[in-house]
Amino acid sequence: MTHDNASPPAASDPWAGIRPYTDAEVEAVLRRLAHDNELLNALTQFRLPRLARLAPPLARLLARRAIKREVRGVRGVRAFQQRIAGYMDRMIRQSTDAFEVSGLDRLDPETAYLFIGNHRDISLDPAFVNYALYQAGRDTVRIAIGDNLLKKPYVTDLMRLNKSFIVPRSARGKRAMLAGYQNLSAYIRHSITEDNHSIWMAQREGRAKNGIDLTGPAIIKMLTMARRGADKQAGTGEAIRELRIVPVSISYELDPCDVQKAQELFDLDTRGGYDKTEFEDIQSIVAGITGNKGRVQLHFGTPLGADAGSAEEVAAEIDRQVIGGYRLFPTHYLALEALGDAPELVPRRAITARDRERFDKRLAAVPEALRPYWLAQYANPVKHKAGRLAT
Repeated sequence: MTHDNASPPAASDPWAGIRPYTDAEVEAVLRRLAHDNELLNALTQFRLPRLARLAPPLARLLARRAIKREVRGVRGVRAFQQRIAGYMDRMIRQSTDAFEVSGLDRLDPETAYLFIGNHRDISLDPAFVNYALYQAGRDTVRIAIGDNLLKKPYVTDLMRLNKSFIVPRSARGKRAMLAGYQNLSAYIRHSITEDNHSIWMAQREGRAKNGIDLTGPAIIKMLTMARRGADKQAGTGEAIRELRIVPVSISYELDPCDVQKAQELFDLDTRGGYDKTEFEDIQSIVAGITGNKGRVQLHFGTPLGADAGSAEEVAAEIDRQVIGGYRLFPTHYLALEALGDAPELVPRRAITARDRERFDKRLAAVPEALRPYWLAQYANPVKHKAGRLAT
């Protein structure tokens, strides 16, 4: 596979505004980040809160030195990601009980794939995919990230350093949105078919806060735009086959953001809306990384063929593979039991006293009004896998 290397001339770089940074751009971006006061303030408030309050300039100076020390010797994207891999090692040791990968050995290491996965955590879903690929000696993916998450320039820089490319969700007007999605579709197609560089993207916009993993057909339509623009005769199946789509299932035994997700669903139900705070996405990312996740399983499915006749059929096949590869843990069954739904789906003999004790302790910490929503996000995958979800 190719690696992100020297930057092409601007005239031949139609994706300069959305693509990941190249090796040639890394050092300048790192220098910029080391002097970005918003980033320095965010770091000091997180790591040195008392000093940030009492002596902000000193706190920023220490943060700047720490950044420069961390990235010393980093000259390109691969070196930057190798630094991240060390943090992933530590995160997995400290916040998971196990991380297991299946299905990757059936995929050709020299072939680029478009990995489409269920979406539970803003940063960790693609991070675990990258870690699995890195551990297997394969190249990491380019990651699709919505521009709604990139409200700060330093966040955009950090994401693009880590091989993220930007999905235009906040463009104004239909014409601007269409142009943005056509450009995005062309970039994804170019990455897979020309660069031979794999991509990860979520099966839907936003996390599945209710635990129901469904692929948005609109995403499939966007993916086929570039091929159909180049060849008006191309059908959906042909456009999909060349992208080598592989469904990916990620399963968390515990979700560090489960209460926050339940609160959002509660507010939507009771007030008709949810007011997101300014730094909520960043807080969710931090909570996801640092919180206890129990066991985590990542399953790679099989590449989609050319037999689908519509975006809806493609979405249905991705759903089938994602749900089929999803692993159910005792948490999921105990949540279903607590709701009193479908008791015949609960394998009681497989649930230990320790499982129950840990689950009951976690549930007791959830505010009572949020419990139905909290339980549903764990119970729904059991019903989905059994074909028992109300449609």
